[in-house]
Amino acid sequence: MMSEFASTQLIEVTYLIATALFILSLKWMSSPATARRGVWAGEFGMLLAVAGTLLHRGIVDYKWLAAALVLGTIIGVPLGKVAMTAVPQRTALSHAFGALCVTLVGTAEFYLRAPSVPPFMMAVLGMEVILGSLTFTGSLMAAGKLQEVLPQRPITYKGQNFVNLGVLVIAVIVAIILVLHPERVYLYPLIVILPLIFGVLMIIPIGGADMPTVISLLNSYAGLSAAAMGFVLDNKLLIIAGALDGASGFILSVNMSKAMNRSFSNVLFGAFGQEQASAAAGAETRAVRSASAEEAASILAAANKVVIVPGYGMAVSQAQHKVRELYDALTKRGVDVRFGIHPVAGRMPGHMNVLLAEADIPYDKLMEMDDANGDFAQTDVALVIGANDVTNPAARTDASSPIYGMPILDVDKARTVMVIKRGMSAGFAGIDNPLYYSDKTLMLFGDAKSFVGSIVREISGGSGH
Repeated sequence: MMSEFASTQLIEVTYLIATALFILSLKWMSSPATARRGVWAGEFGMLLAVAGTLLHRGIVDYKWLAAALVLGTIIGVPLGKVAMTAVPQRTALSHAFGALCVTLVGTAEFYLRAPSVPPFMMAVLGMEVILGSLTFTGSLMAAGKLQEVLPQRPITYKGQNFVNLGVLVIAVIVAIILVLHPERVYLYPLIVILPLIFGVLMIIPIGGADMPTVISLLNSYAGLSAAAMGFVLDNKLLIIAGALDGASGFILSVNMSKAMNRSFSNVLFGAFGQEQASAAAGAETRAVRSASAEEAASILAAANKVVIVPGYGMAVSQAQHKVRELYDALTKRGVDVRFGIHPVAGRMPGHMNVLLAEADIPYDKLMEMDDANGDFAQTDVALVIGANDVTNPAARTDASSPIYGMPILDVDKARTVMVIKRGMSAGFAGIDNPLYYSDKTLMLFGDAKSFVGSIVREISGGSGH
C-alpha cells in the first residue's frame, strides 16, 4: 500500500509542477522577450505530464504505449521542420490530431461504460466528442485552405447557415437523448459523424482573410474538448491544461475579431473574402508610380525615420533575414528604423513577430498597431513588405467596403510610402487597395527577398547618398 500511495503522490506532484509550467508558459509567451522561455516551459511541462501519466498503476502493458510514442515521434519530427510560412497549417494539423485523440478516447470511454453512463458523465462525454469531432475535420479543412490544396475563397450556397446549424443541432439533440437514455447505444455514432460533417461545412464558407481567427477559435475548441476529457477521465491536469488552452484561444479569437472589427458570427457566417470583379478590373486600368531598387535605396538612406510594415508577402519569400540586413544598413547610417505590426498580418496570430524574432530584430523595435499609428505622421518612409488588407485606407473611408471599420496601419499618413509587391493582385479580402494609387506611394514590383537584397546592396555600396 505504501508503494501505491507513494506512486500516487509522485504522480500528483508531477502533475502540479506541469500545471505551473503550463501557466508560466502562457505568461512568458505573451511577450517576445520571454517567448522562448515560455516555449521551453511548455515543452518541459508536457514532458512531465506524459511521464506522470506513464507512472499510473492502471497501465498493465507498455507495449502499445511504446509503439504510440515511437509512431508519434516519427510523425512529429518532420512536422516540426516546416518552413515559417507553413506554421499556420502546421498549427491547424496539431489541433486536428489533438481533437482526433479526444474523440477516440471519448468513444472508448463511452463503450466501456455503456449502457450505464451517469447523466453528468454522459453530458460531459457528449460535449467532448462533439467538440473533438468538429475540431478534427474543421482543422483539416483550415490546413487545406492554408496550404492552398483547397479553395481559399468562400464556397457558399443558399440556406447554408441553416443547413450547418441544423447538422450541429441534431448532434446536440442526440447527445441529450443519450444523457437521458444511455442504453440507446446505437445512437452514439451520430454524435461523432454529424460533428465531423459540421466541421467541414463550417470551414467551407470561410475565406482566407479570416483564417487567423478561425485557427485561434479551433484552438479554443480543442482546449475545451480536452478539458471535458479531463472530467471523463478524472484527470485534474487535463482539466486545467484544457481550460487554459480553451480560454486563451477564446481570448485570442476575441482580440483577433476586434482587430478586424468583426464579430464571431460574422467570421463564421459572413463569407468574408470573396473576389470582387470590379476591383480586379480597376487594378488593370488605374496608373501607379513604380521605382527601382536604386531609387528606393536613395529615398531610404536620406530618411531620418523609417517604419517597416511586414505582411504575408515577406513570409512567402522568406525575406526576414534580408529585412534584418536592411535594418542594419539603415541603422548604421543613423536612420531610426522601427517595425509596425498589425495583429492579423500574415495567416496566424503573431506570425510577423515570429519571423522577425527569427531574424534577431531587436524586440524594442517592434511596435504594436496603436503605437505605430501614432508614429506615421512623423515618419519619412513607410516601407510595406507584402502587406495588403491591413494597410488598406478603404477601411477608414469606404463604407461600402467589406473591411470598413477594420483597424489598419495608417501608412498613408507617412510622407512617402513604398510597397514591395509581386504584382497588383488583391489580398485575402479580394478587394483593391487605394493606397497603391496614391501620389505619395511608390510600388516596388518584385519578390520581397530579392528586392530588399537589392536595396541593401545599393545602400551598402554607397549609392544611397
